Amino acid sequence: MRRGECAGWVLVTGAASGIGRATALAFARAGANLVLVDIDDRALQKACDEVLALGRDCATRVVNVADAKAMADLARWVRSEIRIPALDVLVNNAGIGYLGSFMDTPVEAWERVLQVNLMGVVNGCRAFLPDMVGAGGERRIVNVASLAGLVAAPNMSAYAAVKHAVVGLGESLCLELKLKGAQVGVTTVCPGIINTQITKARASVAASIGDAQYERLTAYYAKQGGRPDVVADAIVRGVRQRRELVLVGPFAAPLYYLRRCSRRLAQRLMLQDARRVGFV
Repeated sequence: MRRGECAGWVLVTGAASGIGRATALAFARAGANLVLVDIDDRALQKACDEVLALGRDCATRVVNVADAKAMADLARWVRSEIRIPALDVLVNNAGIGYLGSFMDTPVEAWERVLQVNLMGVVNGCRAFLPDMVGAGGERRIVNVASLAGLVAAPNMSAYAAVKHAVVGLGESLCLELKLKGAQVGVTTVCPGIINTQITKARASVAASIGDAQYERLTAYYAKQGGRPDVVADAIVRGVRQRRELVLVGPFAAPLYYLRRCSRRLAQRLMLQDARRVGFV
């Protein structure tokens, strides 16, 4: 995959909806063939049909990214059934949210966010990276983190902690691959506020957040949030340009650079925003 190209085979996790679905379609429009992975079989097939309608090849697989064995099996399936030596691009996108104060976030929620949002990325990299390195040529891993992985917000301790870990993982892995002289690059994507289904999952909100507060939050995301396709287009550009950090969506770049200049001012803005949506 030469600079500026997005052909070949791209695998996207969490591809049935939101940023994952939009990313799959963006790569298809850019000339890539797709392997789509999700736990929602019906929505996954709909996304596949959309890719096929764009004239690209597409395969689907129902896999829980938190399951290391299932991800290893997926890699073997890709080699044997699709008959490619290695992916050109791996997009570790699957993720879940959790909203609630630290004391209102149960251990079970921490474990679930950790398993999906961090270990899902780890499992994806461990399953596909060896073949990507061994096959040679320019290839890329894309890890979808979050602005919360760079600038934390209140009432998002589990989500922010894990997304910070995804950012750190990407930076460390990127350096290791450069140290070994591998041609596989790593792109970490940190979207700002994006209006997707992840923000509407009531099960991912602490019980202490009442219905009125929840409705206020979803309205805020609907008004302020960017579209998933904006993130998807930024991911494709990031791959084409070999970028290691992609900041996209409302507030992402301004808050990132503001925090680098003044941590105190960035915290003040985050607190103001939290109070605006009803947190105290």
